[in-house]
Amino acid sequence: MELYKRLIEIVDANVINCLIPMILTLLFIKLIFKQRFEVKRTLNVIRWIIIIYTVITWTFYLIGMATTNNPEEYAFINRATGPYAWAYWLMFLSALILPLTLLVQKLASKFWYVLLVAFAMKSGMYFERFVIITTTFHSNYMPEDQNNQIIKVIASSIGIIFLQGIIMTILILGVFEILKWNSELTDV
Repeated sequence: MELYKRLIEIVDANVINCLIPMILTLLFIKLIFKQRFEVKRTLNVIRWIIIIYTVITWTFYLIGMATTNNPEEYAFINRATGPYAWAYWLMFLSALILPLTLLVQKLASKFWYVLLVAFAMKSGMYFERFVIITTTFHSNYMPEDQNNQIIKVIASSIGIIFLQGIIMTILILGVFEILKWNSELTDV
């Protein structure tokens, strides 16, 4: 179970966190190059990444709830009925139900909807990071120089995520272009 959890963490950090830059890069490529590249097929790959990730993580979560010796790790009842139940249910439904709406082809072909799903499924993480960053800026005990270092670290981590997303998008587009060239060569 630990290996499975570690694999999900690696995919989460290297692929799922880069979904927003990937979709934005695709949208940018579509606007600039019109019909030159296989943008729709690449968006379809991103769609299936989201769907498969959702199914796997929720399967892992349900198995963990059923078989764990540590119920605090999967404290569903406390979170779902506490003072912030509305926020928990919003994040829960955004991470479970909203990605599965991508099974509808009409919705999945719209860039802005896939972008909304990618943002909503990780909204809890984004809010958590926002709170951490905000409280770090407002701490009175840190010198001004250390606040500047924190800003640089945050900017560089966001930059790395965007760079990763752009590179993955270009790689997927490249694979589809090579497949298209191969099919054109075999047709001749």
